[in-house]
Amino acid sequence: MEVIQTLDLTKHYRSSAFKTNNIPALEKVSLSVEQGEIFGLLGPNGAGKTTFVKLILSIVHPTSGSATVLGYPLGQRVLKEYCGYLPENHRYPAFLTAENTLIFFGRLNGLPESTLKEKAHSLLETVGLKDWAKVKTKKFSKGMLQRLGLAQALINDPKILFLDEPTDGVDPIGRKEIRDLLLNLKTQGTTIFLNSHLLSEVEMICDRVAILNKGKVVRTGTIAELTTQKLAYVVQLSSPITNEIRERLQQTILPIEYKDTSLIVSLHDKSELNTVIDILRAGGIGIESMNQQKTSLEDYFIQIMKGENGQ
Repeated sequence: MEVIQTLDLTKHYRSSAFKTNNIPALEKVSLSVEQGEIFGLLGPNGAGKTTFVKLILSIVHPTSGSATVLGYPLGQRVLKEYCGYLPENHRYPAFLTAENTLIFFGRLNGLPESTLKEKAHSLLETVGLKDWAKVKTKKFSKGMLQRLGLAQALINDPKILFLDEPTDGVDPIGRKEIRDLLLNLKTQGTTIFLNSHLLSEVEMICDRVAILNKGKVVRTGTIAELTTQKLAYVVQLSSPITNEIRERLQQTILPIEYKDTSLIVSLHDKSELNTVIDILRAGGIGIESMNQQKTSLEDYFIQIMKGENGQ
């Protein structure tokens, strides 16, 4: 089931400084997000990631195009009951304790007064702030504020959770705890929409991602689809190859990267892999494993951005 679906969603801003009503932030973005998946939206600064989330949450309104969330068109009041949102660079009243901050947001969400305090303490324990419940937020580090922000986003048990840079300023242990929390929410059926510059984090938890550049979607797919190089294979060998075997492999005119006991073979056609295997076996070289070469999501992202920007 698609919980978010957009069709040609577009947002142009007005600028008095440039005397124009046509500064594009998002251009004809069509995306779909499935129920219970973790979906990552990637892109450089100014690509339109935050604008997209604000459009979906009706914080700003589209110039053109359309979208539905849980089957409802944008702007329906009922959607606020089903969505949780952690914005980037959020701020909380410095005079409130962590407990009172969550109680305040619980009241804004219309939660029963009788359960608010218990709910606040449960969430503070979930995000690792149990011992800080009575401490004012002005004493919190940035990482602690991120944890509190995540608790705030969960106060209404949302069906869809929107997170904008949720691990910004969080230490490695905290990032691992937040990843585990998000994966646990996924098992419970929560759909998570994630904006992040930490691509290693995205790679570990996201099912699918979309890459934005200059307001347009340039790539979408699963992590495996984007990071697997379909015609490049890493071949692990039982022993180093001899000069004779190397010469025979070079006669195939295939791009081959040689290492101590492995090869990285780039193919024009998948059938060419059999030729490499035959040469290795004929020379008495055992093959321990063979896998498609993968690149990191970060490397793939940089490669795409360079191509988009003509570098």
